[in-house]
Amino acid sequence: QVQLVESGGALVQAGGSLRVSCAASGRIFRINVLGWYRQAPGKQRELVATITTSSGSTDYGDSVKGRFAISRDNAGNTVYLQMNSLKPEDTAVYYCYTVAQPTVGSGPYDYWGQGTQVTVSS
Repeated sequence: QVQLVESGGALVQAGGSLRVSCAASGRIFRINVLGWYRQAPGKQRELVATITTSSGSTDYGDSVKGRFAISRDNAGNTVYLQMNSLKPEDTAVYYCYTVAQPTVGSGPYDYWGQGTQVTVSS
């Protein structure tokens, strides 16, 4: 199985920056997509950003476009989310996400991390 471990969540002031990371490990044949979603209290989980590993193409939620940037390491198993110009409404639990094949001929399947808390104070 694929495990995702996030790190880097913190309390930051509005206007500040923060980078969160997520490392994928375990049984991995191929990772197709890496990304981040977030969920604020009382709200639905929403897309933050994704990156397709084969092409490097990215997709962003409307609320973070121009402020957040997603990237991955050369090995392709770690994804980063650089968050700039943070706003109090960015406060949420940020979940790492991947679409991956654990073995040849299996999947792909969706996997989720446990989440990391990002709190932006005004």
